[in-house]
Amino acid sequence: MSQIKRIISPAVTEPPPGLWSNCLVAGGIAYVSGMTARARGDFGSVEGAGAYDQAKIILAKIRDLLRAAGGDMADVVKITIYVTDIRDRKEVWRARQEFFAGDFPASTLVQVAALAEPAMKVEIEAIAHLGASAA
Repeated sequence: MSQIKRIISPAVTEPPPGLWSNCLVAGGIAYVSGMTARARGDFGSVEGAGAYDQAKIILAKIRDLLRAAGGDMADVVKITIYVTDIRDRKEVWRARQEFFAGDFPASTLVQVAALAEPAMKVEIEAIAHLGASAA
């Protein structure tokens, strides 16, 4: 039986203790929590004014966590994207194209009433099978 391992990247701010883990790996599968464009080291402010900029910041965080786990974006098999305005989907998809190539991961995009901070427009979570892209 595989053990659960918490993954930490120096490029991604860890949440305060007792809230959540940014990334856990079990059985070669990485589970990345919903990432937002929270400013590094500051859980009260948000970087990126628009959905495109926020999505790029978020996808870079996911990439950094996967690299710390020994994988990369090509290992991602599923992403779930939450937006506060469905009209922002094209901007999010544009950012996504800068991080994925070939067969894109399975994806769900839904509009939600709000995210953790009013300035947040996008939240993205991911599941990756580490090393699968090299096979």
